[in-house]
Amino acid sequence: MNAPLPRAKNLRADTAWVIYQILENGKSSRECLSTVQQRHLPKDSAWLQEMSMGAMRQLPQLQLWLRALLDKPLKGNKKILEHLIMLGFYQLAFSRVSAHAAVAETVHAASVLGGDGLKGLVNAVLRNFQRQDMHLQRSDDPIIQSGMPKWLYKTIHTCYPSFAGTILAQANEIAPLWLRVNRQKVSMDTFTSALTSADIRFTLSEEHPDAVIVQTRTDVVSLPGYNEGWFAVQDGAAQLAAAYLLPREGERILDCCAAPGGKTGHILETAPAISQCIALDSDKKRLIRVEENMQRLGHTASIIQGDASAPDTWWDGQHFDRILLDAPCSATGVIRRHPDIRWLRKKSDIDALVILQNQILTALWPTLKEGGTLLYATCSLLPAENSEQMQHFLSTHADAQLVPIIAGETPDNPGRQILPGEQQMDGFYYCRLLKSFRNQSVER
Repeated sequence: MNAPLPRAKNLRADTAWVIYQILENGKSSRECLSTVQQRHLPKDSAWLQEMSMGAMRQLPQLQLWLRALLDKPLKGNKKILEHLIMLGFYQLAFSRVSAHAAVAETVHAASVLGGDGLKGLVNAVLRNFQRQDMHLQRSDDPIIQSGMPKWLYKTIHTCYPSFAGTILAQANEIAPLWLRVNRQKVSMDTFTSALTSADIRFTLSEEHPDAVIVQTRTDVVSLPGYNEGWFAVQDGAAQLAAAYLLPREGERILDCCAAPGGKTGHILETAPAISQCIALDSDKKRLIRVEENMQRLGHTASIIQGDASAPDTWWDGQHFDRILLDAPCSATGVIRRHPDIRWLRKKSDIDALVILQNQILTALWPTLKEGGTLLYATCSLLPAENSEQMQHFLSTHADAQLVPIIAGETPDNPGRQILPGEQQMDGFYYCRLLKSFRNQSVER
C-alpha cells in the first residue's frame, strides 16, 4: 500500500509513516528511518527512532488496544492513521511524553497525513484510552507480553527451552553502544582518556581487547576522534570475527557479505600486513558505506560488488588463505538492536535462507586454498541456520574439518552460539572450518 512521505515535516506524522512502511510495505527501518531523520534536528531524530522502534517492541499490545477502541478498521489511504493512533498509545503507555502533548500533537499530525476529516476520530480514540486507563490493562497472554510474532515466540521456546525467558526479555532491551578502537590510529589509553575528559561514561570488556562499551547516551559522531577514524561502531559479538578468523601477515583474505565493512576494518586493524583484503557484497548502495568507513578509518581494501553464490562472476582464480562468510540470515540475534526484524521476518523465510547459505558455502569452498580457514558467521539464533547448517556441510564435504573455537565442539555440535545479552553482546554464531590437503586423511 502506498503512503507518500508527508509533504510537511512533522515529528509524529513522520514517525507514523515509518511504522506504516515497516508493517504495511515490508520496508526495513534502515531503509525508511534515514529518509525522515534527515528532515529533523538530531534530538528530534533520536525521538523519532525511539518511538518507532518502541512501537515495534510493543506492537501486539498496541494492536490489541486498537482493536478494542476502533469500531472498524481504516482502509486505503486512511490506513496510516491506525499507525498514528498506535503511536499515540505508545506515547501514553510507554514513554515520558506528557499526556497533553501525546494527544494534542498526535491529533494535529492526522492533518499532516491527509486525515483532516478524521481528526475527531483520532482524538476520541486517544481520549477513550486515557479515560479507561487502558495503559494499565495489559494482556496476560505471554506471546503478546513478549512483543514477538507467534511463530518466533514458539521457535525460541523450542530451540532454547531453558533460556527462552532470558532471550525474549533481552529482545526488548535497548542494545548497548559498543565501539571498536582503531589501534592503527590511536591507543586505547588515549581514546579512553578522551572519553573521560568529555564526561562520557564507559566500561571495558575482558574478552574484547579493542572494545569500549559506552554508558552515556550520546550521538556517535560527537564522540572524540570520530572524524579522525579513532573508532568504529561494532557490537562485541561482531568484534570476535577477526579474533576467530586469525588473519596473518602476507595472506589473501575474503570478507564475504561485507557491508557495511565493520569486520573488514577489524581484519585490517588486526593484521595490517596482510597481502589483500577483499570486501565483497552484492548490494551496490551498501558498498558505498564500506568505502566511506574504510576512508574514515584510514584502511585500504579491495571493494567488489558480486554475488557470493556465483564466484565465477567476480573471482580471479587466486585462492584465498582465509574467508569470512557473514552469511545472509534471519537476524534473529539482533532483534533488540533492530526491533522491526521480528515483523519483517516470516517463518517461511527460514527454509529459503538455509538453502541460500548452503549455496554460498558450497560455491565459496573451492575458492579457499588447501590448508585455508573459513569462518562461518550469522547474527541468527536458529540452529537450522547455524549448528545444523554446519553439521550438514561437514557431513557432505570430506575435506572440511572443524577447528573448535570453544571447548566441547564436535562435528555433531559445532560452533559457538552467543545468546543476546551474553557479556552484553548481540546474538551471534561462529563456526571455523579448515580445508584439508587432498592427501590428508580426515576422521569422521
